[in-house]
Amino acid sequence: MTTTVGQTTQVYQVFIKASAKQIWDAITRPEWTARYFHGARITVTPEHYDSRSADGDVWGDSAVEVFDPPRKLVHGWRSLYDPELAAEDESRVTWEIDEEENGVCLLTVTHDRLEGAPKTAAGVSGTGWTGVISALKTLLETGAPLYR
Repeated sequence: MTTTVGQTTQVYQVFIKASAKQIWDAITRPEWTARYFHGARITVTPEHYDSRSADGDVWGDSAVEVFDPPRKLVHGWRSLYDPELAAEDESRVTWEIDEEENGVCLLTVTHDRLEGAPKTAAGVSGTGWTGVISALKTLLETGAPLYR
C-alpha cells in the first residue's frame, strides 16, 4: 500500500484481485460497505453520496461530482457524526479503478480539498484510509471481513 500524506491531499493505492465491477459495487452499495467501512451503510447514486449508521443516523451527505461506473467516482466528504468535524469545510474523495492483467485492479483513493478541514485530514490520514482500503481488499479477496 502506497501512502502519500499531506494536510490538503492524501493519496492511497492498493492492488486488489477483483474485477472493476466488484470493486465499484463494494464502494457504492450499503450491503458491501457495512462489512468493511466501520459499519457505514453507504449508498451512491449519480447525484448523491449517503452514509448512515446501522441505526439510520446520517454520517455523510454530499453531492456526487463524477459517477463513471466502474472506473471513477468523485464525491464530497463531511463527517456529520461528530459536531467538530461537521463544522469543517467539505472535502472531496476520488475513487479510481484501473483494470490491470489477470483479474487485478489498481484502486487509487485521493482525499483532497482538506485545507478547511484539518481535523478531518488528521482523522483520515495514515491508518484511517489505510484501514478502510485494507478491509475492502480483504473482503473482496477472501469473502471475509478483516475486522469482526
